[in-house]
Amino acid sequence: MTGIKPFGAFVSLPEGKNGLVHISEVSYEYVQDLAAVLSEGQDVKVKVLSIAPDGKIALSIKRTQPAPPRGANAKAGGARPGGHSGQPPRQGGRAPKREAPPRVWQPKPAQPQGNLSFEDMMARYKSQSEEKIADLKRVTENRRGGYSRRRG
Repeated sequence: MTGIKPFGAFVSLPEGKNGLVHISEVSYEYVQDLAAVLSEGQDVKVKVLSIAPDGKIALSIKRTQPAPPRGANAKAGGARPGGHSGQPPRQGGRAPKREAPPRVWQPKPAQPQGNLSFEDMMARYKSQSEEKIADLKRVTENRRGGYSRRRG
C-alpha cells in the first residue's frame, strides 16, 4: 500500500506501476473509513479489474477472497475471523465504530380535534401535510446525498 485516500488505496505493482483499489472493492462488507481497515505499507493481494487506455489500473482486494454466502451476517455467525472486513486486524489499531441504526421517519401523533370548524380543520390538515412533505423531502435528499437540491 503506497497511499490511502477517502475514496481508495493506491497499491504499488511490479514493474514500477501503481493501481487503485476503490473503497467499494476493499471488502464485501461496507467500509466507511479505509484507514480503519488498511494501513500504508501493508502488503495486500489484489486482482486487476481493468486497465484504462490512459494507463490507470483498477484493482480489487475483495475479489481475491471467496464471496460470503448470501444472507449471512455477523449476528447469525457469518462474520469472518479477523474483523469486519476480512482483513487481519491492524497492529495497534482501534476497533471500528458501530454505526447507529438509520433513523426512520415516524408520523407525529395527532392532536385532539376539539370543536373546530371545517375551515380550521382544513387549515390544520394543510399545515400538517406541508410539514410531512418537507420532512420526507429532507430525508430523501439526505439519502440521495443532496443531488436534488439546486446549487447556486
